Amino acid sequence: MTTGSTLLLVAHGSRDPRHAATVTDLAALVRAQRPDLPVEVGYLDHCAPRIPQVLESLGGRPVAPPGEPAAPAWFRDQVVAIPLLLNHAFHARSDIPAVLAEAASRQHGLTVRQGAVLGPSPLLLDALDRRLAEAGVRPSARTGVVLAAAGSSDPAANAVTREVAADWQRTRGWGAVEVAHASAAPPRVADAVAALRARGLTDIAVAPYLLAPGLLPDRIAAEASAAGVDTVAAPLGATPELARLLLRRHDEALRTATRRASLAA
Repeated sequence: MTTGSTLLLVAHGSRDPRHAATVTDLAALVRAQRPDLPVEVGYLDHCAPRIPQVLESLGGRPVAPPGEPAAPAWFRDQVVAIPLLLNHAFHARSDIPAVLAEAASRQHGLTVRQGAVLGPSPLLLDALDRRLAEAGVRPSARTGVVLAAAGSSDPAANAVTREVAADWQRTRGWGAVEVAHASAAPPRVADAVAALRARGLTDIAVAPYLLAPGLLPDRIAAEASAAGVDTVAAPLGATPELARLLLRRHDEALRTATRRASLAA
């Protein structure tokens, strides 16, 4: 049965064209995994289309194709916006909700629900494992990994990244996993590499905990090289694991909406 929902992938945007290309590829993977679900992409900045343009284009979208049963009335013309973010920091708490609310207020009859950010999730660990395997590195007690995230001015967000690192080490069998930040807050890649070496680990790899190529992944790679680490995985990018995770966040948001509608009935 068609739900009448549309999945809106909310990306920050970048001047680096690799960013938008990655988001486009990821959206294609999501569509391939669930062909009956409309999937759109909207950007906060730098790239087109911007979020208000996408929501305007969705006004009056048909609820169901001819011959299919219609969705419940309260479910119609519903957009589930999932931020392409790994942590619930400033963008997820502040500017994305504000942009969505402002844009939705101009579209009568269109309900916009913001779903959860991507992390933390075991599927992200699967994607990290995939990228390291592609770089020739597999979990081993002799291997130390730097989980290189963007970093945040919010200490709580950075604490979540440290929890991800601890979970990754505990569940996947790495010798150790140290967190580094590309911006906003220490430690940097060199600090994390030094910490791993101090623990006696000489096989070291760097795994960017970032969604797409761009300034920060390039900075991480440069810092890894300066620290004497040659193995740097690709960013998470367009992987089947991320596509499944986006669909999971979409479905979770709809289940929450269903429960609330039932309670209000």
